[in-house]
Amino acid sequence: MFCGTRSRFVFLFLAVLCGPTAVSQAHPLAPSLLELTEVSDGVVDVRWKVPALRVRGSEVHPEFPASCKELVPPVGSPEGEAIVLRWQIDCGVAGLAGEEVGVRGLGAGSNDALLRVALSDGRVFQHVLRSEQPIWRIPETGRPQSVFSGYLRLGFDHILEGLDHLMFVLGLLFLATRPLVLVETITSFTIGHSVTLALASLGIAQVPSRPVEVLIAISILVLALELARGPAARPTLLRRFPWGMAFLFGLLHGLGFAGALAEIGLPPDDLPLALLSFNLGIEAGQLAFVACILVAGFLLRPILRRRPQWVDMLPAYGIGCLSVYWILQRLLGA
Repeated sequence: MFCGTRSRFVFLFLAVLCGPTAVSQAHPLAPSLLELTEVSDGVVDVRWKVPALRVRGSEVHPEFPASCKELVPPVGSPEGEAIVLRWQIDCGVAGLAGEEVGVRGLGAGSNDALLRVALSDGRVFQHVLRSEQPIWRIPETGRPQSVFSGYLRLGFDHILEGLDHLMFVLGLLFLATRPLVLVETITSFTIGHSVTLALASLGIAQVPSRPVEVLIAISILVLALELARGPAARPTLLRRFPWGMAFLFGLLHGLGFAGALAEIGLPPDDLPLALLSFNLGIEAGQLAFVACILVAGFLLRPILRRRPQWVDMLPAYGIGCLSVYWILQRLLGA
């Protein structure tokens, strides 16, 4: 590895630092979605999508201007791993342009919320609502807001909040001990998950999410078992061709990314751009994680020169234990 094998202890430290809470949320909850569509004369169709699984105490709800009155009460229905509520409101002749809408309750226990607004004049806006800015004013005039920055941030947050994907990338860093091999391996993983993310998001490849999540956890266990054999053991195909293993398992992880993107939803008019920016966000988060690990390993290298030899095996066992936990958790549907 760039920083040498003596830096491996820092990776165990980072895994332990994630703590039990991060373990239980290895796959982050999808953000909520508030979709507002003006039909005529200030009448607005509301579509409110929230994850069926929510952290206790993280109740979120949409907020509309005081001038908006309910016309049709909300009707709910399950949609995948989410609950969707639909109803109608009347916001007067002026409509939504220039008004403030948002989602209250965003905080530490919940993810961001995605806001989509389609006005009767044909303009479409999209905005990501966060705990620090849960309310957004709809512009009175101007061009439709680009979806690029919103989906870029969603992809970035998704990979950094997904401990299972990060542990797989961490295992790849241990497996690829030479700079060129590391670049090839990370690139292959990127190509693999980009392919299946695109195919699944475009509806070409449809796979149930629960088996995919179990298989992702199994892929991490396979990688941990290979790492536990140590570099001195007889090299297997995984160690001789880490880029091939990274590509195949990348195809699997891409289906997991696609499942999260399906929960978020893609704007029909900007589907290619949203898909591209979400994938770029994932790559940016992945590269940021790799960079932090390598820099931390380099800085701590002098401290780690004197250490017991058995310490080098702790990261492999740590990643393996996490993967077994995730396998059991997902098989039992916890």
